[in-house]
Amino acid sequence: MFLPLGGLLVGVLLGLVLNVTVSFDFSRYSAVAILAALDSVLGAVRAELDGVYDNRIFISGFVTNAVVAVILTFIGDRLGLDLYLVALINFGFRIFNNVALIRRHFI
Repeated sequence: MFLPLGGLLVGVLLGLVLNVTVSFDFSRYSAVAILAALDSVLGAVRAELDGVYDNRIFISGFVTNAVVAVILTFIGDRLGLDLYLVALINFGFRIFNNVALIRRHFI
């Protein structure tokens, strides 16, 4: 459980210290990638609390979610459609669902 949270903390701290700026052209890709990462981390925390955490599943899910979301965003850009919204809505739903399940575990 501490590996995903530690990685998230290190990533946030590096982002704050390095003062990274993202151009407008890549802002959609960054938003999708950040939500994909957050979804994977919260899913790993939930899996650890349920006692079914597997590092291979976490790493493969992390990479697969990010790649599929970026490809969907890229295809949407080429077609002139806002397909990145599909990924954002899906990841947002899953994040809220994972947070609710984590909260229920502690209550």
